[in-house]
This record gives sequence, structure tokens and C-alpha cells, in this order.
Amino acid sequence: MCRNYLMQLRERVEEFEKRDIQLVVIAPSKGSFVSQFLEAFGPFPFSIYGDPSREGYKQAGTVTMPKWKLLSKALFGFVTGKVKNFLPDEQGQKKFVQKSMKTQDVYIQGATFLFDEKGKVVWKHVDQSPEDHASIDTLLNKIDSNV
Repeated sequence: MCRNYLMQLRERVEEFEKRDIQLVVIAPSKGSFVSQFLEAFGPFPFSIYGDPSREGYKQAGTVTMPKWKLLSKALFGFVTGKVKNFLPDEQGQKKFVQKSMKTQDVYIQGATFLFDEKGKVVWKHVDQSPEDHASIDTLLNKIDSNV
């Protein structure tokens, strides 16, 4: 789960609610790990579900970034100062992030989908790297333009 992106969604959830849009997040983790995330970073005004088998991720066409590439990006970002707040200051959150880096699939990238009322995908963005999330402004623009 990309915690920074989820924090941004939480901060801007009212913009989605005004448009009568329901946000749902699926994480490549067991429900128990999602619960631990919620204890450390929650609450969130939208549902977060686990996909421990990653079946939904596979069907979505997500990519798994090679370990060396992700680690080199993280190191470069840390050294150059481009990656800030890599580890949260709050001790419980920091502990959770460290645990997730050791026990979870942090290499699988995410995706964003917009569905119509009938459940048909009307727009999607598959992340190619951790910084490649569809921006919230892009989502809102797509929603406002009826995709």
C-alpha cells in the first residue's frame, strides 16, 4: 500500500463524495496486515481490502518492479533528498513500514480504475513505478469529463 497516496486520498475524499464516487482500495496483503496498517495510519473514510493471493492484481495487469530497480530508486531518492519521509517519524508508523518492507510484496505496483454504474471499466492507469500513481487531479478530471 502506498501510504502517501492513501493519505492524499483521505485528505481529498470529500471531492469524490461530492461527485457521488465511492473509493475502494485493494492491497496485496492479508486482511490482518491491512488491519495493522489501519491501526498505524487510520482511520480512512473508505474501505481497504486485502488481496493476499494477488489475483486481482494479476487480473488488473499490474507489474512487479525488479528488486534491484526499486532499491536503486529508493537509494537514489534518499541520497539526493528527493524522497522525503521514507520512514515516518511516528514510532508506530515507522515500525509498521519497516515490518512491511521485510514481509510484504513491496515490489508489486498498483493500478487505478474508474468503473461505471454497471461495473464496467471506463478508465484505468497501471503504475509502472512507485511514483507513477494516477494523480488525484487526473482522477477528478476524468470523472468530471465522464471519462
